[in-house]
Amino acid sequence: MHKAGRMVLLYDFYGKLLTPKQQEVVRLYYEEDLSLGEIAEELKITRQAVYDILKRSEQALEKYERKLGLLEGDSKKSAEGD
Repeated sequence: MHKAGRMVLLYDFYGKLLTPKQQEVVRLYYEEDLSLGEIAEELKITRQAVYDILKRSEQALEKYERKLGLLEGDSKKSAEGD
């Protein structure tokens, strides 16, 4: 699975655990397909701030998956159902 697809799935499972700002940045980047610059302009923050928020959000989502394993568990259920 490529990174963008994985992040969208992780966001679906764990997005509510992120801060509202992190949720907004992840949604705009991965679901609305906006660039870092476009997100920065829309949120009136710097491009670097968007990048930092996005990276911290990705790390948090991966951490939640390592600890809770909902995505992996869902993938196993789907494979067993086929």
